[in-house]
Amino acid sequence: MTPGPPVSLQLPSFLHGTFSSVQRKTRKEGLRCGALYGKDGSFPAPLQMQEVLLSDVVLTHEGADLQHERPAWRLYMVSHVMSGLSEALEGQNTFPARDAYEAGFLDAAWGALYFATSAMVPVSAERTALRLQAVLRFWEPLQGARYLFKTLGAPFTLDELMEATCDWAMDAWCPGGETPVRERLTAAAERMARATREDCIEAILRQMPHALSFARNLKHRDVVADPAFQRERLAALPPPAFERVSGACTSDLLALLYSWDRQSGKP
Repeated sequence: MTPGPPVSLQLPSFLHGTFSSVQRKTRKEGLRCGALYGKDGSFPAPLQMQEVLLSDVVLTHEGADLQHERPAWRLYMVSHVMSGLSEALEGQNTFPARDAYEAGFLDAAWGALYFATSAMVPVSAERTALRLQAVLRFWEPLQGARYLFKTLGAPFTLDELMEATCDWAMDAWCPGGETPVRERLTAAAERMARATREDCIEAILRQMPHALSFARNLKHRDVVADPAFQRERLAALPPPAFERVSGACTSDLLALLYSWDRQSGKP
């Protein structure tokens, strides 16, 4: 049987253009989404989808967007849609709407990639598993594009992008070895999806040395770096607080370390 043609990647047209035009279009899209969500709790599909050409590069982080007047695919500016959504729902609790927006657009390749690579809070084990599983479902079309993340240079492949943005998830949940990125992400997502609290603690402890390497000016480093101390503090976290750090995201673990460091200095 002859394989069919490769599936091309399509992104919403509101993500393409100069920085200022995408800024206007994404805010408008967020307001449009907020208006419909306020009426019936649903979100409209993007008005127009556009194919990403082989010559195009998708910007996945504002750090790579150094040429604002150059038309480009600015995936990272989905965050402006979220801001417009919050603006439309002014005076309301916007977290349920933002969660619903994510859940709805994980069923699209562009949404899956944005939410997996942006590490938008919360980054719990359960939430991260859903994000990674969504990217894996759209692996073939996403693999056909090139990406820039944080700095200019040679564009990344999908494998390189996911390694740059989700290395913490793979290291915490599928450590070691020369296993291909796609396989490591699959294993990490599966383990996160079924993780118990103890599984999460073990993943966090595996990732803590990496988080500590970024911690600066800790006054009680020897204390907070002690795995026994870390395990004791993690076990004492109430369920909502533990859920927020259960994915073992480096930035979340850094916040924990600084909090523990401050508490260690109190009488």
